Amino acid sequence: MITLGQYNTLNILEKTEDGFILTDNDNEKVLCSEQITSGNSEIGTSIEVFVYHDNDGKKVATFKKPKIQLYQFALLQVVALTKVGAFLNWGLDKDLLVPFGEQKDEMAEGKWYVVYLDIDEATNRLFASSYIEKQLQNINITIEAGEEVDLLVYQQTDLGYVVIINNEHKGLVYENEVFTTLNIGDQLKGYVKKVREDNHIDISIQPIGYRKFNDANSNLILTALSKNDGLLPLTDKSSPEEIYSTLGMSKKAFKKAIGFLYKNRAITLEDSGIKLLK
Repeated sequence: MITLGQYNTLNILEKTEDGFILTDNDNEKVLCSEQITSGNSEIGTSIEVFVYHDNDGKKVATFKKPKIQLYQFALLQVVALTKVGAFLNWGLDKDLLVPFGEQKDEMAEGKWYVVYLDIDEATNRLFASSYIEKQLQNINITIEAGEEVDLLVYQQTDLGYVVIINNEHKGLVYENEVFTTLNIGDQLKGYVKKVREDNHIDISIQPIGYRKFNDANSNLILTALSKNDGLLPLTDKSSPEEIYSTLGMSKKAFKKAIGFLYKNRAITLEDSGIKLLK
């Protein structure tokens, strides 16, 4: 079965004036009207495409990369308000609908919102919802202290930043443990600091074990590394302008901080930049 809102690996069945007819193993068919610009386009070749509904309600395939997939969260911008709801730009030709009943707060054109992509079982139509917390559960915790996790920042409170963990749980990064700028919608790596008895989850955006560093610049570099998959293309040969643009610190402060982190075995120094040690 061809699945809406997700990537599907389909076979090229035939080429028509409108594009390529693709099929799955159950012989369900879908049209891809775009040109195949890379790879083999011969009949029988398998290709990966994203599937969604066009304006006529028909399943269509695309090589374009959407900003959100089914049962996931993302920060999207409202591009139009209509009688049926708000429409979001999710990177595809047809905008994504947020019905009025799925808007936690009334949406405004031009503003950005963290939303969840769901499917209406009755109509088999994709839609977005800004009711984030009803899609999260902290009853059956699937993570443990020390584990690296994927985060999406979706709310700021007096205590800190509320984050979505692995598209499943809700957690908190405390304000006094943030040494860089976080914005709503930021996606980054984090670490489970503690799972409390009440199933509240404390999250660190720095590797567990390195929080002993009380130097602000060292913590800022660790945070930047965590947000960039453990790599930063900066060295002691980088220009002061490049270092300041990336980290907001002087070259002198940068060299002192990476020296400290290197001595404490938190990072390695490579020709391409600095790398976070697990």
